[in-house]
Amino acid sequence: MKFNIINDCELASFFLCLSLCFFTSTSSNEFLDCISQTISSDVVFTPNDTSYSTVLQSTIQNLRFDTPTTPKPSAIITPLSYSHVQSTLICGFEFGLNVRVRSGGHDYEGLSYTSSYHSTPFILLDLNLLRSVTVDPDTNTAWVESGATLGELAYWVARKSNLLGFPTGECTSVGVGGQLSGGGFGTLARKYGLSADNVIDALVVDVKGRILDRDRMGEDLFWAIRGGGGGSFGVVLSWRISLVYVPPVVTVFSVSKSLDQSGTGIVNKWQNIAHNITEDLFMNLLITPAVQGQNSTMLVTVNSLFLGTADELINVISDEFPELGLQENDCMEMSWIESVVYHSLYLRGQSIEALIERQPWPKDYYKFKSDYIKKPIPEEALANIWKWCLQENLILAMEPHGGKMSAINETATPYPHREGNLYIIQYIMRWGTDEGLNATETHVASIRRVYEKMTPYVSKKPREAYVNFRDLDLGTNGNASGTSYVQALRWGRRYFKGNFEKLALVKGMVDPTNFFRNEQSIPPLVLSHSH
Repeated sequence: MKFNIINDCELASFFLCLSLCFFTSTSSNEFLDCISQTISSDVVFTPNDTSYSTVLQSTIQNLRFDTPTTPKPSAIITPLSYSHVQSTLICGFEFGLNVRVRSGGHDYEGLSYTSSYHSTPFILLDLNLLRSVTVDPDTNTAWVESGATLGELAYWVARKSNLLGFPTGECTSVGVGGQLSGGGFGTLARKYGLSADNVIDALVVDVKGRILDRDRMGEDLFWAIRGGGGGSFGVVLSWRISLVYVPPVVTVFSVSKSLDQSGTGIVNKWQNIAHNITEDLFMNLLITPAVQGQNSTMLVTVNSLFLGTADELINVISDEFPELGLQENDCMEMSWIESVVYHSLYLRGQSIEALIERQPWPKDYYKFKSDYIKKPIPEEALANIWKWCLQENLILAMEPHGGKMSAINETATPYPHREGNLYIIQYIMRWGTDEGLNATETHVASIRRVYEKMTPYVSKKPREAYVNFRDLDLGTNGNASGTSYVQALRWGRRYFKGNFEKLALVKGMVDPTNFFRNEQSIPPLVLSHSH
């Protein structure tokens, strides 16, 4: 007997064609009738409801995907119980209706709440109200529902103990479901790894509407949901996470240097040490176009979290990074939970209660891209990069790897960007409502130009990217039924490297007809037996 790897695209297309054709000949009322058997009308919103637009727009961050022509869901379901999720999936499957799942609404390409398949109806399952956090300090674990924000998770963990924390991301309005399903990078990554590295159990609703825990879903699916990207394998209702130790006092600083204040030298030194310094110290860079007097320049800001006191931090920086010129008055001691507010940027200066007030990230127009760096970029090349960014008005964010990130094997979870990566670059193109949607083509072209020019300095074969910094420029599934495994390799290898094949095999086992699908969902790959 031998096994042949084949793609199940034809089978998926057949079933989806049947279901989609059935839907087109059946009114949406029949779908609504189906879910009305188990779901009350107060959590179901259709375009005819006055609250529909408010609910849809509630957590949309990127205004590129909030326009009159943006494809919108045929219905929005805001479940109050796990049975509501089950019913939505069962009825959606029966009527061939694609389901998009949203937790915090930060998906960079809007895949969690819109669709580029204009002729294919879909519904939005918005988990916003499934947001409980249950902390058990005796076992240093917690259960957190996917609709909770990272800020809410951090707040309720800290309320139980000032010695417990969790490796969340820096943007506190991101939903837990999106963060953990894509890996989840943050200020504790060098000490404790990704958010997903600290998941020990989960509850998932599969394509058949069953609720599965880790034992019932099996280790393959449990592996896939911890970094394989959202929207491919099922709906994760809740995650059991392992909490981590944080000291009662941590120290933060933000130090900015312009180019004429040795900003380029600061970046160059940071490249060589940030990944290799003590794991208790996380230093990232935010490099932004700025105006000084009559001149344009790049402003280099070093933001830091140190798991210790200010005196200890100054000793480390004096030894390892004296070029920064860190002073005692640059440092602020605080609790870990206060540092979460500090690093959220848009909440900085507010009390920790702001984390549970669900203040949204400011809405704007965005386009993002990402790269991984394996060798320091030469200092002379950095000067050219600043010119490109100034010309295009582009922001760069750099986050160090190393530490625990390098100690974890690249096959341990779907996130493969481990040993050998110095840092990740996020390219940020942002423009305001004064320019609006009409400026999209111009600004997207700008970020693409810089990205192309960066080719000599970034990872190769493949040029790697982070799935939580979703980028449809890397490739998409060609139609509503999905795409072949071979076609999807174009973007799949960029996000997952050699882990992409295993993700596709898991998809083939748990969702062979590709019910859970979007423009960059994992395609099903199945094994056939031949004798």
